Amino acid sequence: MIKLIASDLDGTLLQNGAQTLTPRAIPLILRLAGCGIIFAAASGRQYPNLLRLFGAAADRMAFLCENGAFVVYKGKTIAKACMEPESTEALIADILAQNDCEVLISGESTSYVLPKSGQFLDHMQNTVKNNVCVIRSLAEIPEEIIKVSVYRRAGITHSAPYFLSRWGNRFKCTVSDSKWIDFVREDVNKGAALSLLLRSLSIKTDEAAAFGDNYNDLEMLSLVGFGFVMENAAPEISSRYRLHTRCVEDTLERFYDRRMRDPKVPIGGC
Repeated sequence: MIKLIASDLDGTLLQNGAQTLTPRAIPLILRLAGCGIIFAAASGRQYPNLLRLFGAAADRMAFLCENGAFVVYKGKTIAKACMEPESTEALIADILAQNDCEVLISGESTSYVLPKSGQFLDHMQNTVKNNVCVIRSLAEIPEEIIKVSVYRRAGITHSAPYFLSRWGNRFKCTVSDSKWIDFVREDVNKGAALSLLLRSLSIKTDEAAAFGDNYNDLEMLSLVGFGFVMENAAPEISSRYRLHTRCVEDTLERFYDRRMRDPKVPIGGC
């Protein structure tokens, strides 16, 4: 019996660049909660951003924030993975040295930026809708850093080999979107975060399902009993998993309907 369902957001639950959920999503999450199934948002986004996004459903959910660096359930911190300061400062300096790249520095509830352009600041505040603090130096950050991200408006493909080759041996480096690379502590990923959450809730991995579409979802998809990959995922990701879906909500609707008819039906039977 499935007890927890985790889903990536951008490219998975949020399709085609959407920044708001479909009208179906929150009522469906609440219906699942009503039959004892916890929904977990697994994203590179920050915690306050996710709270705003899920609104009325947020207090019934779990959150794997910042690609798994910060895990919260019902307002309680389950795990927090902070980056080593010296290497992190060197990484940030390298990003700032690249003329066409912006840096996003993540704390527990705030994103810190040293913006090179007003467009980037506007994007983070008004499109992504993060809590954002503009700083002039790293000395102004009053907390430990849990994630660092590179943003390249023209697309990250050109810059990815450079950053991955220079920093891949010090951090967990993941291309998380067409314009982003995320850096977290080496032992951090969505799968590790989900494992900690499941353990804290005494839920077995074969009692969990997950949805994803990108490289930063691989550990999570492989951990659970039922890993669904989106049909629009890259072929090398899609080919790794047996279960595919075009729309997360459609799959959850079918699962919910069958669960109501027969509580023993697994999600893989939908």
